[in-house]
Amino acid sequence: MAQLLSESQAEEQVKNLNGWTVEGKKLLCQRKFKDFIDAIAFVNKLVEPAESAGHHPDIEISYNKVNITLTTHDAGGLTQNDFDLAKVISKIN
Repeated sequence: MAQLLSESQAEEQVKNLNGWTVEGKKLLCQRKFKDFIDAIAFVNKLVEPAESAGHHPDIEISYNKVNITLTTHDAGGLTQNDFDLAKVISKIN
């Protein structure tokens, strides 16, 4: 099982991620797109990196907005896995 990061470790790591915030035991990001089609296309691009990492984000879609939440459920909070996947997601257009 991945090791939990402390609150200060999480706050330090999120500084290196544009558009992400830490709220409690979760890492959050909202992406906005031109329309629903573009939002869904973005979500589809998340499948391969999430599967490869064996780490899956919680995703909410509301028309042209995609909310991504990362947390390591079996560890009970944020781990390095969350920040590693967030870095990959940040590079996806």
